[in-house]
Amino acid sequence: MKVVITGAEGQLGRCLKDQLFCTSHSVFSLSRNDLDITDSETVMKRIVKLQPDVIINAAAYTAVDKAEADADTAWAVNALAVENLASAANKVEALLVHVSTDYVFDGLSNRPYRETDPVNPSGVYGASKLAGERAAQLAVQHAIVRTAWVFSEYGHNFLKTMMRLAGERESLSIVNDQTGTPTYAGDLAVALIQLSETFPGNGVYHFSGGEACTWFDFACAIFETCTELSDEFAAPQLTPIPSTEFPTPASRPAYSVLDGQRLMSKASVSSGNWRNALLPVCRKVLSQ
Repeated sequence: MKVVITGAEGQLGRCLKDQLFCTSHSVFSLSRNDLDITDSETVMKRIVKLQPDVIINAAAYTAVDKAEADADTAWAVNALAVENLASAANKVEALLVHVSTDYVFDGLSNRPYRETDPVNPSGVYGASKLAGERAAQLAVQHAIVRTAWVFSEYGHNFLKTMMRLAGERESLSIVNDQTGTPTYAGDLAVALIQLSETFPGNGVYHFSGGEACTWFDFACAIFETCTELSDEFAAPQLTPIPSTEFPTPASRPAYSVLDGQRLMSKASVSSGNWRNALLPVCRKVLSQ
């Protein structure tokens, strides 16, 4: 199988490369510098030249707060670019695997979100990602995978921010009224590869890291793991706070747990487990 990865230098893109390079698949890793996915002509030429069987779109504008003031860029990367990839995928008869987000939901549910639940994004980021889902559906062969709270040893994410702040502050206040599921990008990468290999059919699928928790809970688990790994690591004192005490330009879903049963049953994909991933990820970050 010949696979093209877009957004190859992001945290998911790098995890995809790690996983794919251990397989027999041919891999073409395209970073933002290698391919401007917002340029339709360039995308078509490059994809036609490469002739992939699968395009995994790991590229995204993920700066949730900045998107409120930079809607044009968010829309170009998260929606219009996906339409370009869908057109190119159709030209070469490739499968387009597109990664989306829990932010397409409003966070008002009291149970894990299923793929069939109504979408209702509350900000520019979520709206642009929902538009991207609809653009991905223009591909004759497509799979849209929603995920949430992605972390890894790469890039910028909550885990790495917490570990950095631990070295700068003696105390931290962490939001404790937003509930979701941390997802290790390595687990997500494995799921996307398995989905590409088996491809059970067009549709939307959910994948996340298993156990639901709050940001405060996640921070506690991160620092407990770091303390176990290093006698020199000094965990800050943590204080749980409501979202109202940490205002942001974009609102966050209060509840964004995703039900991943459909993907597990359709493509035999195992659920992620963020707690199992913490130890190796924290170890890698501590050694950086």
